[in-house]
Amino acid sequence: MTVPAETLRPLPWDADIASAAALIADSTRAAILRALLPDRPLAAGELARLAGHEVAAALEALGLISPGLPVRSLRQSREAAVLAEARTCYDHLAGRAGVEVLDGLLRQGLLEEKSGRTGLGDTSSHRFEVTGAGAKELGSFGLNLKQIRRSRRQFAGTCIDWTQRRRHLNGALAAAITSRMFELGWIERGSPGQRRRSVRVTPVGIEGLASTFGVDLP
Repeated sequence: MTVPAETLRPLPWDADIASAAALIADSTRAAILRALLPDRPLAAGELARLAGHEVAAALEALGLISPGLPVRSLRQSREAAVLAEARTCYDHLAGRAGVEVLDGLLRQGLLEEKSGRTGLGDTSSHRFEVTGAGAKELGSFGLNLKQIRRSRRQFAGTCIDWTQRRRHLNGALAAAITSRMFELGWIERGSPGQRRRSVRVTPVGIEGLASTFGVDLP
């Protein structure tokens, strides 16, 4: 089936991270990048231990600097749109829905932004703290903030969303919020024919996000 070019142009099918990764993998270029880091470079042994949510954040970041793969079918065009709308980034919500949730939390005064390091030699990242109003609202939402804070991972930071070019919430708090949204039926996994990471915001989720976090998802 031939799809008109104008139908396929707005969204890339996927990010071609191989080309960007190949450039970084060159030993000379990698040495230069390490020298440009503002803090201590990580040794190969330390990098080999990275897994889980750190890898997800790295892939999202690579997507930002990688050329998009061309869309060659209507199915790919639809799947690209679904992933851009809502998906999981390891264990937290990404895509337009994830971006809007973070914006809503900040707009409603439930989170406040703090500057400072978030680890892995990153001195330019952002982290967030829950406000008094946020503790009350998130508690009513069903989260145990004390338990979430005991996690060994970062409490609340950001990923730059590769489809939206804006940031979404990550960390233990984002994972807990996403898990609770699944429990409440606010979001659900995509259909079997769709990408595994894709999720759908349900009608009850649209209402719940609007009333709880001030998120408007038409």
